[in-house]
Amino acid sequence: MSKHPGLAPYRSKRFLVLVWPLLALLACLTVWSATVIRAKAEQQRLDSQARKDAAAYAEAYEQYITRSVAQMDQITMQLKFSWENSRQPDLLDEMRRDGMFTDSAFHVVAVLDRSGVVRSSTRAGLVGTDLAAGNYFSQHRDNNSTALRVGAAPTQFGAAGDVVLFTRRLDTRDDEFDGIVLMAVDARYFTSFVGPATLGAGGVVALAGSEGRLRIEQYSDGAAFVDAGTLPRSNSLWTSDSGVRVVEGAGTGADAGQDGFLDGQPRVLGWRKSTVYPLVALVGLPQSEALASSNSYWIDSRDRAIIGTVCLLLLGAVGAALTHRATLREREQDEVRRAYRTATESGNDGFYMAAAVRARDGQILDFRIVDCNERGAFFYGVTRDQLVGSSLSQIDSSLFGEELLSTYRKAMEAGFHEDDRKMPSDNRLNISWGRRRLVRVGNGLAVTLQDISDKKAHESELERLANEDSLTGLATRHAFLHRMPAMLAQAQGASTGAALLFIDLDEFKHVNDSHGHATGDQLLKAAAGRLLSLLRPSDGVARFGGDEFVVLLNPCDGERQAASVAARIVDAFGVPFLIGDELHAVGASIGISLYPRDGVDAETLVRHADIAMYAGKNDGKSQYRFFDPSLSSTLNSRARLKQSMLEALEGDQFVLHYQPRVDARSGELLSMEALVRWRHPTLGMVAPGEFIPLAEATGLIVRIGETVIDKACAQLAAWREAGVALVPVSINVSPKQFLCGGVQRQLSGALARHRVPASLIEVEITESAMMGDQDDILAELAALRSLGVKLHVDDFGTGYSSLSQLQRLRMDVLKVDRAFTTELANSKEGKVFFQAIVSMAHALGMSVVAEGVETEEQLAILRGLDCNEVQGYYIARPVPADEMAGMMRRRYLLDMTVA
Repeated sequence: MSKHPGLAPYRSKRFLVLVWPLLALLACLTVWSATVIRAKAEQQRLDSQARKDAAAYAEAYEQYITRSVAQMDQITMQLKFSWENSRQPDLLDEMRRDGMFTDSAFHVVAVLDRSGVVRSSTRAGLVGTDLAAGNYFSQHRDNNSTALRVGAAPTQFGAAGDVVLFTRRLDTRDDEFDGIVLMAVDARYFTSFVGPATLGAGGVVALAGSEGRLRIEQYSDGAAFVDAGTLPRSNSLWTSDSGVRVVEGAGTGADAGQDGFLDGQPRVLGWRKSTVYPLVALVGLPQSEALASSNSYWIDSRDRAIIGTVCLLLLGAVGAALTHRATLREREQDEVRRAYRTATESGNDGFYMAAAVRARDGQILDFRIVDCNERGAFFYGVTRDQLVGSSLSQIDSSLFGEELLSTYRKAMEAGFHEDDRKMPSDNRLNISWGRRRLVRVGNGLAVTLQDISDKKAHESELERLANEDSLTGLATRHAFLHRMPAMLAQAQGASTGAALLFIDLDEFKHVNDSHGHATGDQLLKAAAGRLLSLLRPSDGVARFGGDEFVVLLNPCDGERQAASVAARIVDAFGVPFLIGDELHAVGASIGISLYPRDGVDAETLVRHADIAMYAGKNDGKSQYRFFDPSLSSTLNSRARLKQSMLEALEGDQFVLHYQPRVDARSGELLSMEALVRWRHPTLGMVAPGEFIPLAEATGLIVRIGETVIDKACAQLAAWREAGVALVPVSINVSPKQFLCGGVQRQLSGALARHRVPASLIEVEITESAMMGDQDDILAELAALRSLGVKLHVDDFGTGYSSLSQLQRLRMDVLKVDRAFTTELANSKEGKVFFQAIVSMAHALGMSVVAEGVETEEQLAILRGLDCNEVQGYYIARPVPADEMAGMMRRRYLLDMTVA
């Protein structure tokens, strides 16, 4: 076996490059051979035709001269009879008067007596002339035959060479010689058988005596001569009764003219002897006429052959060039095919070549697998040898029915087909999903089958994940909204109503912040399970996002049924959830919109139910509420407030007020907290409680926080320029801002921009902001600490913190929430709790700040508990920047008596 199987076809194609020129040469040889053969055949045909013409003319001429001589014979016989009976000298004159011998062809008619003297003549001058010396006279005298004699006439009977002499013996009653009858006739009378156009240039007709005494010739120009000397001298050429032969022109020398025409021109000579008279009719057709036709035919054929040869040679050259190009292209394609085969054999795609099997009318009956790779055969659970040669119908009937054959036929019609196809569930197949690509190639298809089973499984999983909440197993927001139109259409078709319940878990954020996301996730799963247990199979339910759920009651008979289900859900969610070893109490606030009363599409129903839910939550939580159009005004107010906040950010309407933080014993100003305020152009100063929650909910708190950082740094720079002795400013970072990241970048940018030392900035972060991924939180805190700023735990005690967590976070200051400060003077337990916090913080190396100090009693208790710093209305309310500058100049803010 060849190591390079692809080279054999290439060699055969390379051989075709030589075949084209060889075929062209062979075709040229054939053309020239045919041309020569046809030229020879034409020459032979023309020669044969010339022979036939010569023979035919000779036969016709023989009949013509036989009739003509027969006339002369009858005339001489009549004249003989008349003379022998009358012997009147004026006999010929009488006969001329009767109309005889008037033709111009009769030169002389005379009667000679036995002595050779002319007794009677049509030419009066000849009467009495002695013609006994003529050879013709002596022959009749010496021969008792009365037969007509034909010969050349002497000159006295006409122009030399153009008169034929006819003589006949006269006898007495005793049959003794009594003279002769003589007629001299123009030679043209016997040779005017055909015209010049018939004979052709150089044609000759002749009359010769078989005994050699007479020769009359007429040429194609009409001239007639007796013994003119053009015919061959030898009578041996026409010894037979008739015949045809080619007689060449006479040569030179002593024997010239014996066997050839004396003028040197070859002719086709045809002859025929008269059966009555000793005469031979001769016709000489010029061979040059036949040769000219033959030469003309040969020239035409040669010219056509030359043109054909040129065309064939060009065709051979073009064919060789095209074959060479095709060979190179096929070689390249073969190399590509070998490379493709190598690639397909080592690749993961199946490759097949399927040839169409057609009926006599051209319709496709089936396909036959003519080639495939091992991967392609593996997909069908067979080997390549088993699959190659199989018909598609065999595979079709056992696995796919008629679908596969139909697809292949469509691909042959269109030229291309591509689709993703789920394979039948069959143990023989090693593929569940395939991407087919069918391309028409000649009378077949090149098919590529790519195994996309894993991809489809992944897509199915992604679709499941996209449509199914991974935590609760409920439908996702996207999937629910996608299915809602069909569910609403079903309700419309059944002429029943539907109700959308928008459910929000109360206090879930508190559980999530205080106990961590893991507990929150467990609570959401338990809530989803409890919710499902309260619904019918026909109802739709989905986790809409965070701690929000939506339920579509389908069908629903109105408010009463919707209220009953909502009340049942509220009651069920009023029972605490047991997560681990702890009970967590969360309620449910539900907003309800009815279809079609409150909306006919999913978006409207969801929006109205959401509005109703928020209205119920604002009225006390853990209750349900139906949508009322008047509730939209509240939502519009929130939207207007959000828009106003956006305008406030753009219009620089946010300002900072500052609340001082002092030493608990000396009252010295140690720091201050920057608190944002909104100075609205028409509403005046807006309290933080009116816009901070909405800013947190909408995410605008991130931009507001960034504004606070920049304004605080800018104010420190302004105070420094004013010569005020500066103290640090603490900035609150919201949980959302902290978890979004970028606080370190914002701080470093502001510090550099305003050239403020990092030691003058402190960052306050609530416990809930530090309940996310510990690694990310530690990294963010480390980045902030690297700037040189102090870190505070704000509102400590309201969230979920542990001693280990505080130890890992390495915070600098612990700010105790005002709720613990308020309890200091109300109960012993309050002091105990606060004492424990102070002891823990000091043990961790943290300073303690008490928030919300409003009385002298609270200050005294805090001093006794060894609290480091205090902040609250008792010391000072938040004030604008100019008032804060005065406090920094005072430095000590507590009365000395109190201190």
